[in-house]
Amino acid sequence: MVADLKIRPVQEGDAKAIAAIYAANVANGIATFDVEAPSDAAIRDKIGGIVVRGWPYLVAEIGGAVVGYAYAAQYRDRPAYGATCENSIYVADDSQGRGVGKALMTALIEASTACGFRQMLAVISEPASVDFHARFGFRQTGHMHAVGRKFGRWLDTYYMQRELGVGDTMPPDGE
Repeated sequence: MVADLKIRPVQEGDAKAIAAIYAANVANGIATFDVEAPSDAAIRDKIGGIVVRGWPYLVAEIGGAVVGYAYAAQYRDRPAYGATCENSIYVADDSQGRGVGKALMTALIEASTACGFRQMLAVISEPASVDFHARFGFRQTGHMHAVGRKFGRWLDTYYMQRELGVGDTMPPDGE
């Protein structure tokens, strides 16, 4: 792991760097099925929509530069899903393999638990991401064959899940 790696809550000025990391993934990867990168303004709006709800949105910095980000948002907008989140983690190409993803995932699990989520889901198309999530206690709960198409090929998605905190052993707060 990089000695000067810092994980912190997102700040308003981070949108441009986050948009650039995501745009590179849109253009070159299959971690997202987006085929057109959103604008900086759209990323800023997404950040605001997550933060205003009290959900975690974190960035990783090395030497003051944003090199990755992670967030968790309610899985679906229906009230029954209120204790279930879906995660997203992206790391800049030149910072992969340096412990950034590991640090982001560790912090995201902790922050998601602290804000009351009891289950965390990951919807994954990258085989390496399946292995990455498994190292954090996620188990595969579903596989959908050839549901996306990008770069001229069919792509599968894998659903993975892990409990957060007390999981389903107790009802959520306020219930």
